[in-house]
Amino acid sequence: MLRHFPQINATYSHGIRDYFIAALTFVCVAISLVMDASGSLEQQNFMGLIAWTFLLGLLLGENKEVRMQVIIAVAFATLGEHFASIYMGGYTYRFGNVPAYVPPGHGMVYLTAVALARSGFFLKYARKIATFVVVVCGTWSIWGISGYPEQGDQVGALLFCVFLVYLFKGRSPMVYLAAFFITTWLELIGTAAGTWKWATIEPVLGLSQGNPPSGVAAWYCLVDAVAIAGAPPLLNALKKSGEWLKAGKLQKNIHQGVRND
Repeated sequence: MLRHFPQINATYSHGIRDYFIAALTFVCVAISLVMDASGSLEQQNFMGLIAWTFLLGLLLGENKEVRMQVIIAVAFATLGEHFASIYMGGYTYRFGNVPAYVPPGHGMVYLTAVALARSGFFLKYARKIATFVVVVCGTWSIWGISGYPEQGDQVGALLFCVFLVYLFKGRSPMVYLAAFFITTWLELIGTAAGTWKWATIEPVLGLSQGNPPSGVAAWYCLVDAVAIAGAPPLLNALKKSGEWLKAGKLQKNIHQGVRND
């Protein structure tokens, strides 16, 4: 069950960059979501420009695989936002849109999960962190279906079960653990500030839903899983395309040289 967790008693190094990425994202999330709670649409667009700048700057120090993962995460999460929020109405932003800072924000959130997952602290204390997350999220989920709050949170309990599958069966448990912290942070701040609100009744299954659902990290784990799984084949396809283009150009030059002779 824990075969994909880091080895016990191994020595892990601490990368300052990993902690910087995490700290920057946690701070930016808090500031931006509180500001957007009372800001204008123009302010949202400006925050989007800043978020893209931060994300692109952080990606300069990453390898091509992580960059591709972030691209996939942004694309998949943005499609998911439009489907789940605008089309399905599972949650709603203040202006009924998907704010401009949300797509690059998903990129920063994913990159933070990756950075924390590879950090010395998370690798060293992986099992203790997993225990903490399971206990906290499990207690939150039980509280949600116990009748307090009154509206209930059946969706949260269901998502918590999904999160457990990701955590103990998935190939990247450290990323999912890290995703729990950053996504819970942003969901609690965003809903408390009123930047967005989750529907009381989930529109597909008709289940009660918390604001936010307790196991909401599972949705973000889906984004992470798609990004991690999708990056290698896309990179391989790009590599082959480059080789084909290079071979085609070389062959063209050879033919032109033959004709000139």
